[in-house]
Amino acid sequence: MKKIDTELMDQLTYKARLSPRKRMNHNFHTGPEDTLQRLLNAMEPGTYVRPHKHEDPDKREVFFALRGKLCLVQFDGEGNITGHVVLSPGGQAVAAEIAERTFHTVISLEPGSIAYEAKDGPYNPIDDKNFAPWAPAENSPEAALYLQGLIGKLGLK
Repeated sequence: MKKIDTELMDQLTYKARLSPRKRMNHNFHTGPEDTLQRLLNAMEPGTYVRPHKHEDPDKREVFFALRGKLCLVQFDGEGNITGHVVLSPGGQAVAAEIAERTFHTVISLEPGSIAYEAKDGPYNPIDDKNFAPWAPAENSPEAALYLQGLIGKLGLK
């Protein structure tokens, strides 16, 4: 049995806070070849997940909010926001699924936010993500400004 308890989430949040990326994963799948990838993703405010899609091979992805508050954002091919949802435990929305071939990102809105993610596998770092050409690369000088712009456009805190 693989359990998700307070101790595991506290440890993962601690690691995310210390990480330069302000996020940390904890995998439940046994390896990259698994046909269903499952993980916890602890994310602190300010972490930047570059918008991307899962295409060729096509993969669906679902996010469940276990702690804190996260915003899942969907885009069209030109970078226009086509939808978003705020996820939080006990909130109006606790989970959302992104279809294959759909650009998306996740924004952490509160310290200690954790999502349970499930995505079709297998995982191959070479073709897992198709990054949006209109979004700045992670760790680029423009990334923080882009993230703040998204938060402003969406009217989020």
